[in-house]
Amino acid sequence: MMTDKEWQDRLKGMVKAELAKRNINYVTLAGLLEQAYGVTETPQNLSNKIARGKFSAVFMVQVLEVIGCDSLKL
Repeated sequence: MMTDKEWQDRLKGMVKAELAKRNINYVTLAGLLEQAYGVTETPQNLSNKIARGKFSAVFMVQVLEVIGCDSLKL
């Protein structure tokens, strides 16, 4: 059975991997989220949020959608 920390690390890794695959940094991600959804997050806030692995499902789906990720392998 996985702990909450292990789940957070897994989700963090998934988001970071998808960003890396597309060569998208936090500055670019901040701009994309603002344009698409009006989400105003600084690149530093995005970095911190993703590094903690504690974010909502809504945030994760917004990030994945805005970077063009339409599927994940679990």
